[in-house]
Amino acid sequence: MERSGLLKGKKGVVFGALNESSIAWAIAKAAHREGAQFALSNAPVAKRFGTMEGLAESVGSPVIWADATKDADLSSLFDQLKEYYGQIDFIVHAIGMGVNVRKRRPYEKLNYDWYAKTLDVSAISLHRIVHHAMESQALNEGGSILTISYIGAQRSFSHYSEMGDAKALLESIVRTWGARLGEHRIRINAISQSPTQTTAGQGISGFDAMFEFGQNMSPLGNADADSCGDYAVTLLSDLTRMVTMQTLYHDGGFSSIGITDAMVEPMMRMLNSDES
Repeated sequence: MERSGLLKGKKGVVFGALNESSIAWAIAKAAHREGAQFALSNAPVAKRFGTMEGLAESVGSPVIWADATKDADLSSLFDQLKEYYGQIDFIVHAIGMGVNVRKRRPYEKLNYDWYAKTLDVSAISLHRIVHHAMESQALNEGGSILTISYIGAQRSFSHYSEMGDAKALLESIVRTWGARLGEHRIRINAISQSPTQTTAGQGISGFDAMFEFGQNMSPLGNADADSCGDYAVTLLSDLTRMVTMQTLYHDGGFSSIGITDAMVEPMMRMLNSDES
């Protein structure tokens, strides 16, 4: 897309960019295109297998390594942000990890220590980030906080397992914080994104089937990471200054569809074959 300057003068922080397939990466690129200045953050462990520093160089952003499950790291991060920018205007939380999912542990036999880690990383980290942002008075009035969810928070997808619980908690945190942030004219929303070819997505058993199902069930097909970046920009801008506490579906129409011809026709062919 062409630059429109929608975020000109805005400053913020983007959590979760790992490599070029990350949704956070696409959001960072789109925000940079629209004139924003921001820091990039991820857990120090990401240094070993990510390429975030290359992104930082391309968009002219500082990198602040911080584990979003640790209060001391987040407190230090917001102190550093204030040194870079003074107060900021937006926060993007695009962090998620399903430990049981990665280790192919079925939902009915979860390792509960791993389960707690999944909830901490994928959902409670948002609560911590907002808490420290408010405690440090880092966010400007009229600021925007954005996180990334999936419709697995609302519906059961067998292979999504514990991540459905994590996303449900994440969306609840959005609503509960939103009622409080409104007092400061700060808004918070979640984008419920299509299955997307990311490193995190590829860690889900059966992801390719989920992706294909979403593609066939969505009138517009699956939304990719770049289009999510473009949508995110609107939610960080002043155009959506009265939108808060929402889970906004960016999924090609999947969330509103019962069934599509792409799904019905193969079923009809199968039934006709059985009858003959």
